[in-house]
Amino acid sequence: MKATVTIRGAALLGKYVACDAFNKSMPLRVVTHAHADHMMGLRQSLRTCEKVLMTNATKDLIDVMRGPLFLMGGFVETLDYGRTLQHEEERITFFRADHILGAAQVLVEDAEGTKIVFTGDFRIDETPVLDADVLVMEATYGSPACKRSFGKNVRSLLVSLVEEGLKQGTVYVFGYHGKLQEVMQILHRARVSAPFVVPERVFHVSKVCERHGMRLGRFILSVEKEAKELLEGNAPCIAFYHMGSRRKVGLGSFRVYVSGWEFGSPCRMVADKEYVVALSDHSDFDGLIEYVRRSKPTLVITDNFRFGHAGTLANEIRKRFGISTLALPKK
Repeated sequence: MKATVTIRGAALLGKYVACDAFNKSMPLRVVTHAHADHMMGLRQSLRTCEKVLMTNATKDLIDVMRGPLFLMGGFVETLDYGRTLQHEEERITFFRADHILGAAQVLVEDAEGTKIVFTGDFRIDETPVLDADVLVMEATYGSPACKRSFGKNVRSLLVSLVEEGLKQGTVYVFGYHGKLQEVMQILHRARVSAPFVVPERVFHVSKVCERHGMRLGRFILSVEKEAKELLEGNAPCIAFYHMGSRRKVGLGSFRVYVSGWEFGSPCRMVADKEYVVALSDHSDFDGLIEYVRRSKPTLVITDNFRFGHAGTLANEIRKRFGISTLALPKK
């Protein structure tokens, strides 16, 4: 078989490429994007692989998240979208994935002309669908229960909710790196005029996003005098914090959580002045099925290592398209 997903989470493509986890048998390691569950075993890969491949934006994000010396532990080569790297008889090409900044799909073409594709994480909206013979794909929302009927009006609803919260003072927005910057961009484009306040890590990630073309507006560090006065006085401003901070920051204030695990409605009130908004950076079930329909593979492997519905998605693909489908690794 020309592709698989190992028990340690590596998507193996062709003879030489391991994506998103360490595998000692493969000389090339790909990091599709800078989320922790796709950087597993990266230190080992840097020590042992001939090359570690990623986009330039992903490298810049990892430099912020892990420190600028981390990637110097090995040979890192950045690959632009559409540029092909030849390794022995196989060709590796990155294509954009609509997920977080720098996210990439990976195409490996072998000596027999077989096209092996790994989607990584993606939203179907602005992700180019690649023709594939063998397709390895994410399955986060791979159940028919994971459908969103409310579409892109989530963004305008988010803007309205934040503006309503600003009437009461500071609004705290909680999310993960990448998605926080997407929210900043949405609010900036909507001309929300309140100051943006961010802690140090979010600040540096945001600066990387700006260097790579995102427009986030003006944001200030939470430790600066201006920011402290805004937060301490519950003044109208928007504070952006990592989801991991939600139990210790902004308690009692107007709070918004951005999460993809919402399917019934675009916005849900979970407590007084606390809301969950269904802003996702993954395709829902229909988007995953649509990718398969347009890609026309002869074999699909769904990622059963990372959290999601790989087994259910594999069964649905088999039932709908008659395509050979496996959820790997087997559990």
